[in-house]
Amino acid sequence: MSPHRWWDRTLVDKSQGQTRRLCCTVLASGSWESVVTSFMEELQSGLGDRGLTVSTRPEKGRCLFTTRNFNPGEVIISEEAYVSVPNNSGIEWRCDGCFSSSNLKKCSGCQVVWYCGSQCQKSEWKLHRLECGALSKLDEDRRKSVTPSMRLMLKLYLRRKLELDGIIPATSLSSYKLVEALVAHMSDIDEKQLVLYAQMANLVSLILQWSDSNIKEIAENFSRLACNAHTICDSELRPLGTGLYPVISIINHSCLPNAVLVFEGRSAVVHAVQHIPKDAEVLISYVETARSTMTRQKALKEQYFFTCKCPRCIKVGQFDDIQESATLEGYKCKNNGCDGFLLRDSDDKEFICQQCGLFRSKEEIKKIASEIKSLSDKALMYETSHNYQEAISTYKTIEKLQRKLCHNFSISLIETREKLLKMLMELEDWSEALHYCRLTIPVYKRLYPGLHPLLGLQYYTCGKLEWLLGDTDNAVKSLTNAVDVLRFTHGTGTPFMKDLLLKLEEAQAEASYKLSSKESEK
Repeated sequence: MSPHRWWDRTLVDKSQGQTRRLCCTVLASGSWESVVTSFMEELQSGLGDRGLTVSTRPEKGRCLFTTRNFNPGEVIISEEAYVSVPNNSGIEWRCDGCFSSSNLKKCSGCQVVWYCGSQCQKSEWKLHRLECGALSKLDEDRRKSVTPSMRLMLKLYLRRKLELDGIIPATSLSSYKLVEALVAHMSDIDEKQLVLYAQMANLVSLILQWSDSNIKEIAENFSRLACNAHTICDSELRPLGTGLYPVISIINHSCLPNAVLVFEGRSAVVHAVQHIPKDAEVLISYVETARSTMTRQKALKEQYFFTCKCPRCIKVGQFDDIQESATLEGYKCKNNGCDGFLLRDSDDKEFICQQCGLFRSKEEIKKIASEIKSLSDKALMYETSHNYQEAISTYKTIEKLQRKLCHNFSISLIETREKLLKMLMELEDWSEALHYCRLTIPVYKRLYPGLHPLLGLQYYTCGKLEWLLGDTDNAVKSLTNAVDVLRFTHGTGTPFMKDLLLKLEEAQAEASYKLSSKESEK
């Protein structure tokens, strides 16, 4: 349920003796300002005919602005990944070219990379030829330690080499200069994180075996990836891999965004989700927006090193913000007929409903919360071991307790119902899955703006389940609602949307047939 920024914090070999002293030198900025100036000039020329421009603001740095109006659903910008890798984990593998998981064959040279066919292998060969040679020189144990984040860095440097050699052309919208100009936030990172970056950089240098490789620079690029790379998702927002999109990385964050980032294969596409006038800033969300202001601010500070000052965040501490936070992450009134939210009383011994004034003891809340925590640990264990029957039974108990404890629009409650929905669909228990899916819809409608991909996808799931169970009339309603949202967030020309529109047409035809059959029987 989040937009798609990434960082793989997997630890690598800690035996490299030089890593700690690198922390003392890795903060140097070099000629970064001159790089940015050059980058800005070239980028402006490339964006000019797209109705976009880059501007610098003292409080925000680089920003992407419009030079014309954009309507809801319109593509603002699309960008191919500068480099990307699938999330191969040792359990599930994906093609390096298209991220498909079907008909895969392992590269016979490096024994690390997979392809679904000759077309993807050929499309990646210029880059993989160099990567394959580097990986092939590693012993088996070292090769297994190469994580997706390590491969992303390898590919970054190999692509830079291909650009310098003139094998891959550099353009104003696709070049290593754009990567260099991304903010790394090295001065904001603590020593522990610097040590990790240095360790990973050292391993990348060992794999490349280049005499002129710069470990300090590689470490700084790991920090750039942490702040700027995106999780590549499929049309249903399931994560597939990681990609670096230097131009789209210029787009700043807002907890009330006017645009949304989705993916078509490995291409990143930004769609407007409201009317964006000329000379307005394009904004997407870096974090899950259905959270309290404090939770969003914490995530943004830890991952991206800034404090958001969007229209939602500047209300922090005001009544509306307190109410929203208590609703999303707080407790419900003891009176089941009351929809009020609770706040601690002045003595911090009880909670008081802000609507009806009813008190609820702190001890009662603590007891239920402790029971939920204990059950959650068991449920996660069952889920991890794919013992779905036991996991579902435990999560149902948790959901029952959360209904006693949490507000009806609680994030914790919705997350439990989402887990139940996912596992019930795995077990093909369609009726129970539909029950929980329907429970989520009112919450999604409250938590997200009308044109949000997660809301559209929830309607889509509901419609598929209703149609599968023969509830054609409701399936038509749900699929229509899905189309009304997703045509703006996903466009209408993608295979996913074409399939959704076809499903809606078939459901409408089936509903019409059933209606005519009933009328003829009268």
